[in-house]
Amino acid sequence: MNDKEIIEAALFAAGGAVDIQRLRMITGKTKKKTISIVHVLIEEYKQRECGMEIIDLDERYVIQVKPKYTDAVRPFAPKEIGSPMLRTLSMIAYHQPVLQSDLVDMRGNSTYDHVRDLRERGFVEAIPHGRSKLLQTTILFADYFGLESNDPESIKKKIIGLSREQSGQEGLNRWLGRKFVGFTPMYASLAQMCGIRDHKVINAYHPTEEELDELADVYKLVVSRGYGEDISKYYAGEIIEVGSTTFYDLVEAIETLESVSDPDHAHEALEHIRDLKENYISKAMMISMKVRPATDMVTRIVKDLHIGVSADGVVIAPDYGQSSEGVKIGEDADILVPTHGDPDVDLIERVRRKYDTVVEELKALED
Repeated sequence: MNDKEIIEAALFAAGGAVDIQRLRMITGKTKKKTISIVHVLIEEYKQRECGMEIIDLDERYVIQVKPKYTDAVRPFAPKEIGSPMLRTLSMIAYHQPVLQSDLVDMRGNSTYDHVRDLRERGFVEAIPHGRSKLLQTTILFADYFGLESNDPESIKKKIIGLSREQSGQEGLNRWLGRKFVGFTPMYASLAQMCGIRDHKVINAYHPTEEELDELADVYKLVVSRGYGEDISKYYAGEIIEVGSTTFYDLVEAIETLESVSDPDHAHEALEHIRDLKENYISKAMMISMKVRPATDMVTRIVKDLHIGVSADGVVIAPDYGQSSEGVKIGEDADILVPTHGDPDVDLIERVRRKYDTVVEELKALED
């Protein structure tokens, strides 16, 4: 097999224009030599009595049907797959076997037309599954796209590789309709507790243009309690407001995310939090002093610890100085609970610091 035959085979197999650099790479020749070989091939095709020709598109070359035969052979040419249908096919190939109803949720009602066309072409097969259909690719799909097998895992790896080469991870996520659960930075550790792999950490309170773009891939967004209304002005997905003041808040947050969590991870996290809470309650039982919480936040901590409350008790206040309404808080407090921690600190550790402050300082006052 000589270089001219290799180039001819490459142009035929490509189905489109091939630039000189790619042809040079497969022949191992210099650019000048490769161009010379292609031009010889072009002249040979001109001399042949055949229906094909090779066109020079400024150092890009394509083998095609001669224009005078185009109308005659058009009925035999395969219909091209448009971009919207190709995206639907890619999602079937990536997620297979996938329910048609789930695909409709990801792609919209146009999915029905796409699936019908793809079945007619022989790329997809549909198996009845309850009220829906289970979709998966066929051997013809693998042959058409030059894949070695129709094995779902092999196809998935191929799609990931090609998509990342062309548009990176973000492009891959959007092309495949991959959706994420979003978490504001302070709640990143909540995603770990719940075992949610498909998640993104996004500053949704004051998002940049780039972060707004990322929110388009998020279908649930976890934010601090009280911020939902503001965020809903620029985010249309489901907003889940959670707290992080007490262990009870953390338990409630994990249970709220049950539908998207890994059951084993979530169960392990809940057991750990409940054990910690019981340990702190045991410590607090040794305290006889009563307290007077200065804010609702402190009231919830005290309640979670089962500490007694009295109008003339030890004053406990948060350390943030004044409320959002400008009211000064904690000037005469006996104990200040830390609230301005590092947002990167694990949620459990943040709660523990609050509880440790209350329990340890009450013990010190009693001593």
